[in-house]
Amino acid sequence: MRWTQPTKLTRRTALALGLAGVVTPRFSFAAAAREITWDDLIPPGVPYSEIIGEGELDEVNDTWNPIYDANATKLNETLNGAYIRMPGYIVPLELGANGVTRFLLVPYVGACIHTPPPPPNQLVFVSSETPWPSDQLWDAVWVTGVMHTQLQSTELGETGYALTADKMEIYEW
Repeated sequence: MRWTQPTKLTRRTALALGLAGVVTPRFSFAAAAREITWDDLIPPGVPYSEIIGEGELDEVNDTWNPIYDANATKLNETLNGAYIRMPGYIVPLELGANGVTRFLLVPYVGACIHTPPPPPNQLVFVSSETPWPSDQLWDAVWVTGVMHTQLQSTELGETGYALTADKMEIYEW
């Protein structure tokens, strides 16, 4: 075994190693998305049965409007800023020639369209730079991206979460 003298560290070598350490983790150690379910959107300790009240029957328009209590707008703050993956169905808010880039992610088919909207802590406003094809709107999807707790109103209902999607794919059973 032969011993060699340590190599002298030059400024150029130190700079190259430093830049490699800054750039490499983005590619080598990409964080995996936390897979969540709709139950995870409800804060711990808040039972789903206490979110929706009895509601009001509108006999003239033949509709039922749920009355939500304060628990409906309680959000799971541990999801704020989290990189998540969750399943759901798309209700388009903005439909263009290339597909949908803004939509509500809902827990079941037809939510917000044929029935009263779910409570705010069960609706996710999604925006994506990559459009989802308009011929696949009835398919269940996985949406991956950064989640934020954010109450906001849309034309179809009040949402409790906003998600910036960086990946969408068909939900496989």
